[in-house]
This record gives sequence, structure tokens and C-alpha cells, in this order.
Amino acid sequence: METTNTMAITVEATVNAPVEKVWKFWNEPQHITKWCSPSDDWHAPKAENDLKVGGNFSTRMEAKDGSFGFDFGGVYDEVTTHKVIAYTMSDGRKVKILFTPEGTGTKVTETFDPENINPIEMQKGGWQAILDNFKKYVENN
Repeated sequence: METTNTMAITVEATVNAPVEKVWKFWNEPQHITKWCSPSDDWHAPKAENDLKVGGNFSTRMEAKDGSFGFDFGGVYDEVTTHKVIAYTMSDGRKVKILFTPEGTGTKVTETFDPENINPIEMQKGGWQAILDNFKKYVENN
């Protein structure tokens, strides 16, 4: 029997940009550092990305006031250009991201295994905030 803590969480956003641009901005470190934060008081000062099956990625996320920070990273399990990225986070949880062209835009759907520390709604809200920040960054650059 599944408990609420093992059910995957899904967040999504439709970005008003072609999939090629969305893919590039999602994966290139010089872009990741510009959007990978949930709010204006956080930032991502460093990102590394080896986008291939078995490749590693790491993004440093920090509160701008220096009060807290962590490395978000993992290993890629699946990479299909302009379509799918799947990875295993360093704590063993799985994430899958779908990039789906929709008209002139691209729907980005992220499904991830929750952790057992923070409430599900808080986790979903945090991931959605980062995805919304990504959407805003792509559409304004």
C-alpha cells in the first residue's frame, strides 16, 4: 500500500518559447544560474551540467543573505534531446521532466519523488516556484 509520502508530485508550466530554446535554457549552466531559485531572496551562484546518461549535474542554491544553502544534484538516467530528461537525485529520489511542444510554446512537466521531511504541498510549491521562475526567465530573455 502506498502512503502519501511515496506518491510522485507533478508540477508544470507552459513556456511561451520553442522547445529548442526551452531545452537550451534548462540545461546550460550560464542560464541555470539565472533562474534556478524559488524566490528573489534565493539564487544559484554555481551550476555544472554533464547532460548525458550517466552524467552528473550539480546546482548550488543559497539564500542571498547567506543564512542557508545546499547543493542540488544527481545523475542522469535518460536524456532524449528536446523531449525527456530523467535523473536520480543524490538522495536516491527520481525525477522525470517532459518537454512537449504546444503550438508556439513548450509545456514543461516535472514529476518527482517527494522527500519525507517537508509537507507535500510545501515541496510542490517550491518546485512550482522554481519552474515559474524558469518560465519567466525564458520568456524575458
